[in-house]
Amino acid sequence: MKKEISTNNAPNAIGPYSQAIVFENLIFTSGQLPVDPQTNQIAEGIENQAHMVLKNLQSVLEAAGSSLDNVLKCTVFLRHLSDFATINEIYGRYVAKPFPSRSCVEVARLPLDVLIEIEAVAALCDK
Repeated sequence: MKKEISTNNAPNAIGPYSQAIVFENLIFTSGQLPVDPQTNQIAEGIENQAHMVLKNLQSVLEAAGSSLDNVLKCTVFLRHLSDFATINEIYGRYVAKPFPSRSCVEVARLPLDVLIEIEAVAALCDK
């Protein structure tokens, strides 16, 4: 049985999808955007957007009963692959070894014309 995850500590979905779905012991997050959930403002610049995306991802995982420590796989969507080194440095502040597997792709455009979006698959925390 799947369970919908929703939190006010991350941006609301901007379409017919859930912030995350839990199925058995896995959490599948939707792509998180750099939108401040309190103000609905988009952070400026790739550094600020990366931090906001990771904080939003963390909030969704926590609402599901997990954390960034339990992420198994991330997909990073970048508007400019030239931001790859910057993203690696910031991303490394949020995840710990053993690092999740990850894909990173440059895309032509992202929702709300943001510079970055990240989705993840994580395990539920051991209880």
